[in-house]
Amino acid sequence: MDIVMSQAQITIPLDIPEVRVLQTALGAGGELIITIASTKDGTGCRKCGRWIRKLHGRDQWVTIRHLPAFGRPTYLRYRPKRYQCQECEGQPTTRQEVEWHDANSPQSFAYDNHVLLQLVHSTVADVSLKEGLPYESVAGAVERRIDSRMDWTQLGNLETLGLDEIALHKGRGNYVTLVTGRYSDGEIVLLGVLAGHEKAEVVEFLRSIPPRILQTVQAVCCDLWEAYTEAVRAEIPTARIVADRFHVAKHYREAADQVRKVELQRLKKTLSKAEYQKLNGSFYAFRKNAADLNQEERKILRRFFEHSPLAKQAHDFRERLTAIFDMHLSKRQAQAKIQRWQQQVLASGFQCFDSFLNLLQSWWEEITNFFIQRENSGFVEGFNNKVKVLKRRCYGIFNLRHLFQRIFLDLHGYRLFAATPIHA
Repeated sequence: MDIVMSQAQITIPLDIPEVRVLQTALGAGGELIITIASTKDGTGCRKCGRWIRKLHGRDQWVTIRHLPAFGRPTYLRYRPKRYQCQECEGQPTTRQEVEWHDANSPQSFAYDNHVLLQLVHSTVADVSLKEGLPYESVAGAVERRIDSRMDWTQLGNLETLGLDEIALHKGRGNYVTLVTGRYSDGEIVLLGVLAGHEKAEVVEFLRSIPPRILQTVQAVCCDLWEAYTEAVRAEIPTARIVADRFHVAKHYREAADQVRKVELQRLKKTLSKAEYQKLNGSFYAFRKNAADLNQEERKILRRFFEHSPLAKQAHDFRERLTAIFDMHLSKRQAQAKIQRWQQQVLASGFQCFDSFLNLLQSWWEEITNFFIQRENSGFVEGFNNKVKVLKRRCYGIFNLRHLFQRIFLDLHGYRLFAATPIHA
């Protein structure tokens, strides 16, 4: 097509199949208006599906938004052809379907893709402002082009399934479950967003997964929530359930931290103000992994431990157990080391880990299954963080259909829309 810019003239491809350009013009607002005509012959009958070629006329002019050119908003203007079926009763007419536009959309497929690419890690309001579009037009692109549930026909073999919960309303207990999958090459895919985190909801979703996919799941990573584990045992009995290492660590680290809190309260009462101030920074130093401490933090921690042997003992037990989880051990080797750690804790008479020891006993197999392939829910937690950022960015998304679409877009949008394909 020829586009006139000032007095210069250039030719650029329109990149839309089976059309010819009839005219180009600039609108009153500086927008580029391209009048086109379809060269495609025929369409499928809306009743019988046969390919029909008898032209019956043309519909009214349609103007749709297209990809911008040279910073100018661009519009395509065309009259859709209408064909008549000679085989169906009443000889109904059908509007021609084209590959680059949905009859119910105010935008071309290519422009939808452009809008969705802008929407990755952004908000509908921001894209609406930048593109000069109504809010509804941006939201409509999401509805037209992003499925609200997983298309199982597009899914290959999964090795690992992840289950995790997140609250849509902070502090209100309105939980949803994120179901994710991970391929053998590490690629992550969102499978579903479930309304709730109880066993029945998880069972219902697992039953919706085609057996051919479910049979490829080797491990399921989740936190220590019985509703998840019971659902998995019922629906994927061959899968290995792995209690997430970081949820396990949270329990024994919190147990040690309780000792730190009690000891600092005691020292605040027994030490002089000057001596107690020398312990400033012990909160962060105690909570960090020993390997991550800098020289100053090590000095603060030594000073704290001089005043509190109990805190040192709790810290040492915590670090020993972390070291076991960091080792590349077989499950049997890991179980033996953890059992020795348990015996040492019990022999010490130290009670701060009692609750964790009970947890360890209840979830022994699931916790030590970590050492078989060192699976964890890190990839699930990544989704969790994406949702939290998405909620803050969009001031909350409480419709699960929209939540699935937006997470999917943030995860896959660059790969799907960066090339701006023109076909639906």
